[in-house]
Amino acid sequence: GDLLPSDGILIQGNDLKIDESSLTGESDQVKKSMDKDPMLLSGTHVMEGSGRMVVTAVGINSQTGIIFTLLGAGEGDEEKKVKKGK
Repeated sequence: GDLLPSDGILIQGNDLKIDESSLTGESDQVKKSMDKDPMLLSGTHVMEGSGRMVVTAVGINSQTGIIFTLLGAGEGDEEKKVKKGK
C-alpha cells in the first residue's frame, strides 16, 4: 500500500504489482518487471512485492504533476476568457 512519490524506472524487483487506478481508472493490478513494463508512476500504490527504481521525475515534472498542471491550466484559461469578455 505504499504510495510512489515520483516517477521512475524499475531496476530491481520481486513480484511487484502496482495499483494504477488513480491514473488510469483501471482497477486491475499491473505486474511490473524489468523486462516488461518497467515504468513506475507517481501517485500509484505498491500492492505486492518489492523493488528499487531510478527516479526520473518529481513534482510538476512527474505524470501526476503534469496532470495537475493541465487541470490547473484549464481553470486559468476559463478565468482569462471571463476577464477578456468584461
